[in-house]
Amino acid sequence: MQHRTVKRFGRLALLASLALVAAACDRAAVTAAIDAARPSSQLDQVRARGALTVVIAPSPTALLEGPFGQAGIEYDLAKSFAEHLGVELEVVQPGSGFGEVIPLLLDGGADMAVGLTVTPERNRKVRFTPSYLELSHQLVYRRGSDAPPVLASLAPETLRVAAGTAHLEKLHSLRREHPELSWQEEAAADIERLLSGVWQKEFEYTVADSLDVAYARRFYPELEVAYDLGDRHGRAWAFSPRRDKSLYMEALRFLSRSKADGTLDQLRDRYFGHVESFDYVQTRAFLRHIDKRLPRYQPHFEEAAAETGLDWRLLAAMGYQESNWNPRAVSPTGVRGIMMLTLATAAHIGIENRIDPRQSIVGGARYFRRLLEQIPERIGEPDRTWLALAAYNVGFGHLEDARILAEHQGLDPDKWLSVKQALPLLRQPEWHKSTRYGFARGDEAVFYVERIRDYYEQLYRHTEQASRDNRVAAVRKDGSTSL
Repeated sequence: MQHRTVKRFGRLALLASLALVAAACDRAAVTAAIDAARPSSQLDQVRARGALTVVIAPSPTALLEGPFGQAGIEYDLAKSFAEHLGVELEVVQPGSGFGEVIPLLLDGGADMAVGLTVTPERNRKVRFTPSYLELSHQLVYRRGSDAPPVLASLAPETLRVAAGTAHLEKLHSLRREHPELSWQEEAAADIERLLSGVWQKEFEYTVADSLDVAYARRFYPELEVAYDLGDRHGRAWAFSPRRDKSLYMEALRFLSRSKADGTLDQLRDRYFGHVESFDYVQTRAFLRHIDKRLPRYQPHFEEAAAETGLDWRLLAAMGYQESNWNPRAVSPTGVRGIMMLTLATAAHIGIENRIDPRQSIVGGARYFRRLLEQIPERIGEPDRTWLALAAYNVGFGHLEDARILAEHQGLDPDKWLSVKQALPLLRQPEWHKSTRYGFARGDEAVFYVERIRDYYEQLYRHTEQASRDNRVAAVRKDGSTSL
């Protein structure tokens, strides 16, 4: 009897266990169903979609076509974030200026907005990251005009500001102190259009960010800064507060890492390192020589580019830095010609007459191509080109010495920003005595590269604008040619 009771209890225990297992399975099924029905996070959605959709606030330096393809400090930073997430970058451009950026973000047309100035009014609408660029609002006028009086005394028809910008918000805050302050709003204008309008004397003043002004002055050299309007402000990324914080938190981690590992410094150097020191006389002379001297030698630069696979505008920028496009230029060290070749270099690359423009340009292009091919393949553009330019000026051996010094200092020897910090050390005995090739005027190589960067970008911009103007003229002429 006792034995049968034990067996009966064993069967009951087994049945109870099976019931618990079934209940657990039901709970798991229910939980799985609930999880499947629950909306995934914004970060999960971006990864599942395989794309990060970004709206970029329009500015002269945010998104542009440059010598190395689509670029811009905001574009490059957003692209790096997309790569960090393992997805593609999709860029949405506002069709009607700054005023469309935040509504597009809040309506779900983009996952995030980049390049926005942080302001109190915008802070109430969107979720900002910490800022990654510091700038100031600047009142801009044209050189040769009278210096602007105090802001409050400007006639309203003389000051134009783009609608939807932080500049407009700043003016509204200043108006609380100066009720007489007035201006005209440009509904769909971008910042460069307004800066160009001042330069072309369409109106007298506008307001723009300091870095945008520094960038634009190389194309509109007569632009002048009257004064800053208040304290400095920051640019940041913005996210919709209607979405969860998953993508936002990942952006915070990415920006923190980018600041720590030097990525932000490298981007700032790429777009502004060569423009913040502005020389009006030199810029104006260069623009004049583009019209007067370059046409004589452009066919030779184009021929050399076709032979070497280089951009003729880069070669022309090198030639201008070397000689101001003067075929009879001679340096105190004996280098001569448009590309300033030494006798040894000319002989090495098969050039007989260094002062013949065509031979000098073709020779310089061949020599630069060889230097470029010596730069390690792992180094991407534009750093690869900037390093090769430094080697053209100071010698490949000294460039390698500088890269080794950079690495010893904990810097990245594959980045121009790092190497340009190390090159000037080659002048100092405590540094160059430990190198293989010894003393070199590395600071001059840095100046050389930065000037060529500037000339190259200006030439690229000049030729692209001329090409667009020609296409527009063709359309107006026959009404059928497609842009």
